[in-house]
Amino acid sequence: MVSETETSAIGNALVVLGAAGIVIPAFARFRLPPVIGFILVGLLVGPSGLGSLAGDYPWLKHVTIGSTEDIALFAEFGIIMLLFSIGLELSFRRLWQLRKLVFGVGAAELLLGGAILGGGLWLLGDLSTPAAFGLGIALALSSTALVLPMVGTKSAVGRASFSMLLFEDLAIVPIIFILGAFAPNPAGDNTELLLTTLWQGVLVVAVLAVAGWFLLPRIFAQAARAKDPELFLAASLLVVIVAALATATVGLSPIVGALLAGLMIAETEYHGEVEAITAPFKGLALGVFLISVGMGLDLKSIAEQWPLLIAAVVGVIAVKAVVTALLLRFSGARRGTAAEVGLLMASPSETTLIVLTAALTAGIIDPETASFWQLVTAIGLTITPLLARIGHDMARRIEMRSDDTPVDEPATARTVIVGFGRVGRTVAELLREHGRAYIAVDANIDSVAMARRDGFKVRFADVARQGSLDKLGIESADAIVLTMDDPVQQLRMTKQLRLKFPDLPIISRARDADHAAALYQAGASDAVPETLESSLQLAEAVLIDLGVAMGPVIASIHDVRAKMRHDIMTKGQLEREPRIRKLQTAPPRSEDGVRS
Repeated sequence: MVSETETSAIGNALVVLGAAGIVIPAFARFRLPPVIGFILVGLLVGPSGLGSLAGDYPWLKHVTIGSTEDIALFAEFGIIMLLFSIGLELSFRRLWQLRKLVFGVGAAELLLGGAILGGGLWLLGDLSTPAAFGLGIALALSSTALVLPMVGTKSAVGRASFSMLLFEDLAIVPIIFILGAFAPNPAGDNTELLLTTLWQGVLVVAVLAVAGWFLLPRIFAQAARAKDPELFLAASLLVVIVAALATATVGLSPIVGALLAGLMIAETEYHGEVEAITAPFKGLALGVFLISVGMGLDLKSIAEQWPLLIAAVVGVIAVKAVVTALLLRFSGARRGTAAEVGLLMASPSETTLIVLTAALTAGIIDPETASFWQLVTAIGLTITPLLARIGHDMARRIEMRSDDTPVDEPATARTVIVGFGRVGRTVAELLREHGRAYIAVDANIDSVAMARRDGFKVRFADVARQGSLDKLGIESADAIVLTMDDPVQQLRMTKQLRLKFPDLPIISRARDADHAAALYQAGASDAVPETLESSLQLAEAVLIDLGVAMGPVIASIHDVRAKMRHDIMTKGQLEREPRIRKLQTAPPRSEDGVRS
């Protein structure tokens, strides 16, 4: 016979899986973030929603969750999987590059934000000094679980957010111990306990790093040889759980172990396979965490205290946004990046709930105060996607008004790039790497704002409008590169530019051989078919993997290039061969200076 506990667990699992199956497709259909959907589901099926009616309508027990404790373990696992996936996207070298942001801006943001919030609570409320500043530090924490899935770790916004969040995650354990030290009747020597935890934590991290360096390649090599996806998944989950348990055993947060596990696997050649095979677990487990956040929203309490709650939420968001934005500006971040990260990090965090529980357990704050700020935290987490959207729009407007790329800047001795998608960005990166000046334009305002936040010299301009080309200063440019997606516009621009500037090098992206021939006829200096090199490189890889000798493969590729050149010459009625050959690395020089 199935026990009542087992029935309840199965019912909770069905509610969560059903929510995932309904929320994700429905919100994707309306282009809304599923984060909001999961929180609303938690509010609906939680103890303050339909769960409050389960006593009168017993059948509701099958579609509701009785309390957050019922799914707390799954929610914690979701955060662990999230940090593990973040570690997979990083490397130890990249983490070392972020050390100034982590221990500089991250530490300043937490301490300064906590001090301001704590000072405000001490002045406005009837709280002791430890209680006020404990609450201030708790509210200064930001949500790793919500922020990083929205911005990643590779953009300027993502790097800044991740750096500050990483410091906060590392600081959780010292914060909890310090709160214990300020307890009215502290148990034991907390200072000694903190030092013990720190040295044991350092030792465990070192052991995990060394063990991972030697063991992980061998473990995943065996899993790869078996060609069994289940074995690969089991090995991945085993590494995550062992690392999380190891750090939790010595008093550190298990998410530190999960991040370390991801970093170690990122250094192996199997990180791509691990990332792909664990992605569904991360998304589902994160959904469980968001449902638990929604379950923490008590509509009755909100209705009774809504003026105070609104004031508290707005106050916390305002202080954190201003502090974070100013610190990032002082560290050299662009205005748009600072504004977006400031709003993105403005809400309290899931770790705020952990610190509040620790303060309550230590007797620093009373249950009524803890309940109020837990409600503030839940509301803040709920509106985080809205703040992210506002921050993104604000950053775009700030970047478009930025004076970093003046409209009338002269175009002396530089390359003009028209279109700043993936192709234009790659061209700009290489020009910048070789010390060549450039200016880029694009008609997509979001692309321009994002490129400016990443440090590229881009301005907004719609080259399809009459006279827009005249404002680019092309008469003094070294060359112009056309990378737009519109082939008709490329042809028209090429003809206009060739008529006005007979000697200007015009390099254009072409879709295929026919488009390249038309561009040459219009006056392009070089037209590069985008499908050619990718197709040849793919064919080369296939033939070599099939065991064909390198010599015949290279000869075949040269033949295909020669045929493509002949086709373009014929279609474009050219007098010279187009330059679509693959650039070769210059052979090394011998000791006497002659190329071998």
